[in-house]
Amino acid sequence: MTPSQNLSRNEFSNTRWSVVLRQTPASPEARNALSELLHRYGYPVYACIRRCGHAPKIAREMSHAFLQNLLGEFQRTDHQRRATHYRQYLLERLHDFLAGEWRDAVGSQPAVALADLPDMEPRYARDHAAPGSPDHAFQRSFAIEVLYRAMRRLREEATQTGHLDMFSALEPYLARDPEAGVCEQLAGPLHLRPMVLIMALKRLRQRLRELTADELADTVGGEDDLVAEQESLLSVLREQN
Repeated sequence: MTPSQNLSRNEFSNTRWSVVLRQTPASPEARNALSELLHRYGYPVYACIRRCGHAPKIAREMSHAFLQNLLGEFQRTDHQRRATHYRQYLLERLHDFLAGEWRDAVGSQPAVALADLPDMEPRYARDHAAPGSPDHAFQRSFAIEVLYRAMRRLREEATQTGHLDMFSALEPYLARDPEAGVCEQLAGPLHLRPMVLIMALKRLRQRLRELTADELADTVGGEDDLVAEQESLLSVLREQN
């Protein structure tokens, strides 16, 4: 069973993007659901704008203006119903914004309050050191944000269960196999047998897949869409930046 199959039809009906698509724009549920998604995925917006050539300060202001305008626009139109994936919707509207709307939006008084964005330049400098297109920066940053949020939840679970030391030791090997002898080296300071670490790594990888699927589920309307988004995420992450 894949992680996506662990989500029931009823659970999909309650994901944030499903709520956005199902409710009228004026409903508090839809507005709150979209607001949460906008907060969550400000980073790919910033990365795309930076890759367009704008300086960090201007890119931050443009990102903030775009997200504020999008939430305000959402309450007035049904524009979002054209897209089945939140990622697709966000990129389409960002294209429109960058085509001309941003000049009027930057510096204007927002119609809808949205919390300020954190400083994302350090992340951008780390994730996008190599050349690439604005669209690729958006897609890659969206995938990285999904994994970042899933990894943060995995760390929080390890902290709550008292296994943070073991998680920290195994974290570098969640995406790659440890070299020969690594588990033996890690086991000593943790006072564990190497086989215990090997099994723990297997469980952490499985849990990370589940949490990644859970994060992506919030951005789609159903299981078929989730499978497509999982494939897209993996494809983007395999590409060279």
